[in-house]
Amino acid sequence: MIRIKFTIAMLALTFCAKAQNEKELIEKNFNEREAISSFRFLASDELMGRDPIRPEMDAASRFIAEQFWKYGAQELEGASGYYQKIPFRLSGPPQSGVLQLGEKTFRQGEEILVLDGSDFEGSHEVVVLGYGLESDYEGKDVKGKIVVTNVGEPGKLSPSDLFSGGRKKLALAKEKGAVALIEIFNVPTLPWQMASNFLNRAQLTIDQDNSGEGIPYLWLKDLDNAYINAMGKGELANAKISIQGKVNRDIVGKNVVAFVEGTDPELKNEFVMLSAHYDHIGVGRPNAEGDSINNGARDNAVGTVAVMKAAKYFAENPPKRSILFCAWTAEEKGLLGSAYFADNPLVPLDQIIYNLNIDNGGYNDTSIITVIGYGRTSVDPLIAEATEVFGLKTIGDPSPEQGLYDRSDNVNFARKGIPSPTFSLGFTAFDDEIMKHYHQPSDEVDNFDLDYAVKYWKSYILTAQKIANHSERPKWKEGDKYEEAAKSLYGQAK
Repeated sequence: MIRIKFTIAMLALTFCAKAQNEKELIEKNFNEREAISSFRFLASDELMGRDPIRPEMDAASRFIAEQFWKYGAQELEGASGYYQKIPFRLSGPPQSGVLQLGEKTFRQGEEILVLDGSDFEGSHEVVVLGYGLESDYEGKDVKGKIVVTNVGEPGKLSPSDLFSGGRKKLALAKEKGAVALIEIFNVPTLPWQMASNFLNRAQLTIDQDNSGEGIPYLWLKDLDNAYINAMGKGELANAKISIQGKVNRDIVGKNVVAFVEGTDPELKNEFVMLSAHYDHIGVGRPNAEGDSINNGARDNAVGTVAVMKAAKYFAENPPKRSILFCAWTAEEKGLLGSAYFADNPLVPLDQIIYNLNIDNGGYNDTSIITVIGYGRTSVDPLIAEATEVFGLKTIGDPSPEQGLYDRSDNVNFARKGIPSPTFSLGFTAFDDEIMKHYHQPSDEVDNFDLDYAVKYWKSYILTAQKIANHSERPKWKEGDKYEEAAKSLYGQAK
C-alpha cells in the first residue's frame, strides 16, 4: 500500500513538473506586447472591418503572411508564397428582378431573390427535378430549359447547407445546359424574411469553374409548395424571367497558410491544423456614437493572433507532428475560405489528423475556455490539462440551440472526417453580454480584457503542443455523426 501511494505521489509530482516546464517554456517565448500589437492592428479602423470585398483585406493578409515569414514558418507547396488564392465572384442584387408564372408575378426582395447570374430576359419551359442532384437528371433533357428544384437536400437544411448546396446545384444545372435555376424555398429551418434580409445584398461566392458569370439563380418563396406542385403537374409549364442591372465582379481571395515540420521521423507526416478566420463584416450603419466600422476584435482578430503566435512558438520549438497554420478568408460570407481549402487542400486531408479551430462571438466569463465540440473527440483531456495550466477551466458548448459547431470553419473539415473542435473565448450563454459586441462597431481592443487574451493565446499554444506530441492520434468519440467520414478518410486501420 505504501509503495502504491508513493508511486501515485511520484506520478503526480512528475506531471506537475512537466506542466510547469511547459508553462515556463511558453512564457519565456511569448512576447505579450508584440501579441497585443498584432491584435490592435488587425482590429484597427485602418483595416475597415476586414471585409473580403474591400481593398484593406489585402493589408490584413499581407500582415499575417509577413509574420509567418518573420517567424520562420515554411511555405506550402502549391501556394503562392504564403497565399492560397481563391477565385471569388461578387454578386450583387439586380436593379430589377421579376419572375412570372402564369398570371402571377414575383419581384426581387419580396417573393424572389436573385442570387446569381447575369442580366437575363426570356420565357422558357420549366423542368422540376426534385432536389436537383445528379441522380435527378437521369433521363431528363434540360437544355434550354429552366430547372426547378426544392431548396437544400434531404437532411441538409441548415442555412449553411442551403447556401453551399445551392452553389453546387447551380454549377450542375449549367453543366447540363439549363438556362436558369430556381430553388423553391419551402423549409421551416430559416424564416423567409431573415433569408431576404441577408441575401438581398452583395454576396461573395467561389467561382466553381472559373467561368465568370453564370446562369440566373433564384429562390422563390413557396412555403406550401403550391407553385412547385403546379409546375410538376404541367399546370405552369413556362416561366418568364427578367433581370436587369445585375452586379458581378471577380475578386481574388487569399487564405494565408504556412507550416512547421515536426521532429519525429514518422509523426512529422501527420499535421495538426491550427486555424482561425481573419475576415470580418466590414463597414455598416453608424451606431449611436457615429461609429460604422465593425472592427471584429473578438470575431476574430483575437483568434488570428493565436494562430500567428503559435507559428512563432512552434517555429522555435517544433513538436513531434507537423503544424499547419491557416488564416481563412470569407468565413463571414459563408465559410468560403476554409471550404475552398477543404476541397482543394495543399496538404492531403488524410495527413491532417486534427483541426484546432478558433472562432468567437465574445466572452462573458474570463475564468473559462469554451470549446465548441468538447466531448466529441478523444483528446478532450489534453485540452482541459492545457487550459488548467494557465488557470482556466474548459467547458463544452453552453448554447447548442445556436448551432455554433456548424456555423464556423471547423465544420468544413469535420464533414471530411477530421476531428475539428472550435477553441473559443469563455462564455456560459449566448446572452446580452455577448450580443452587446457581436457584429457591432463596439467590438474593439479597447474594451477587451487583455490579461485574459494573453491567457487565451498561451493556453491555445499549449493545447496544440499537447495534441501534436501525443502518442495517439485524435479520434471522434464512438457514434459521432462524423465518425463514418473519418473511417472513410483515414481508413479503418487508422
